[in-house]
Amino acid sequence: MVVGGGAREHAICDAVVRSKNAELYVLMHNRNPGIIRLAKKVEIEKETNVDAVVDFAVKNGVELAVVGPEAPLKEGVADALMKHNVNVASPTKAAARVETDKEWMRNLMKRYRIPGQLRFKTFTNVDKVRDFIEQLGGEVAVKPVGLTGGKGVKVVGDHLSGIEDAVSYAKKIVEKGIGGEKKVLIEEKAVGEEFTLQAFSDGKTIFPMPAVQDHKRLLPDDKGPNTGGMGSYSDKNGLLPFLSRSDYEESAVILQRIVEALSMEGCPFVGPIYGQFMLTSNGPKIIEVNARFGDPEAMNVLPLLQNDFVDICLSMVEGNIEKKRIRFQSKATVCKYVVPEGYGVKSMVHQPIHVDEEGIKKTGALLFYASVDKEDDVVYTTSSRSLAVVGLGESIFEAEQLCEKGLKHVEGDHIFIRHDIGTKKLIEKRIKHIKQLCG
Repeated sequence: MVVGGGAREHAICDAVVRSKNAELYVLMHNRNPGIIRLAKKVEIEKETNVDAVVDFAVKNGVELAVVGPEAPLKEGVADALMKHNVNVASPTKAAARVETDKEWMRNLMKRYRIPGQLRFKTFTNVDKVRDFIEQLGGEVAVKPVGLTGGKGVKVVGDHLSGIEDAVSYAKKIVEKGIGGEKKVLIEEKAVGEEFTLQAFSDGKTIFPMPAVQDHKRLLPDDKGPNTGGMGSYSDKNGLLPFLSRSDYEESAVILQRIVEALSMEGCPFVGPIYGQFMLTSNGPKIIEVNARFGDPEAMNVLPLLQNDFVDICLSMVEGNIEKKRIRFQSKATVCKYVVPEGYGVKSMVHQPIHVDEEGIKKTGALLFYASVDKEDDVVYTTSSRSLAVVGLGESIFEAEQLCEKGLKHVEGDHIFIRHDIGTKKLIEKRIKHIKQLCG
């Protein structure tokens, strides 16, 4: 069983049905046409309705479950399923705190002296925020402690103009309880290039996947508001054009140390985990840890997976991931999201999108439906991202061109795409930035 109905879950479902001995059952809140086509049975229900998830699993004799989004993990879906003897290749509520409680994650890294840490403090009293921001020279990131769908973080110099703006946003977080808690996390600003390292974890050991770079900003050239992610790319060698093998390995060690710390805390982490890193002049620094596959990053790595995905999930549950020889195709990938007009501010909902699936298939690109609803053979937008197209190639630029060919078969009067993801111009900008920082 897969819980969730976005493009990440479509990619997970696609990996499941490539497995030799699996029947797919899905519980999701929307009518994702790509997932419906793959599943033997679908339940339309809120993913955070724990009782409904458990009932669906028990009634259908589900033996193994994967939870896609973070919200049901916070509600303890994995714990509830395990109580009913369902194996779950996703973390418990306690282990998922690495994502659902940013303060707890920072304190875990502090307790176990895990490298890649940033200076931080949390506040419930906004009067004390200014002093700490000034201590850090005004160069800070201001974050809600809880979940905000990737849209709650604001950084001085990117989204906030200075100390006054930072204090004002911190006050707003505390007063409105953004992220579910009247508390704000202030971190030192990490300057560099962001990248994602995902890994399979069995509670003791991780197996890292190819590195990916996501693009949070809505508009070309990294302008506009933060989003859940407009697209991403990966390179054929598993690294990135600005990321060295030693930087990759250092990041994998940090993730391994976090998994070991969680085990020592009595809440071993089973399932996919990922670190959102910033490559700085002082090496990789943890921006956030997430208790699941990335979205869009899952669409970059899962199509390259050469092993049986269900077999990997079982090895995570059984605690023997180190025995697996996990392999990924040596190909570059570029993923670009099609989003509703106004996404990131106020999306235009229930707008029709015409998707020529056969046309996309003929180009060789892959299609993953996200937060859409299908009614009477028409695909409609919701308030979130609509669908993703992925190109695979021998180079990032070949993959980007293939992705663009696929996108030509998606039409709508009220859609938006960030076309610069994976282009030579943007990647050269990334490389130049790191050279300037690191020499």
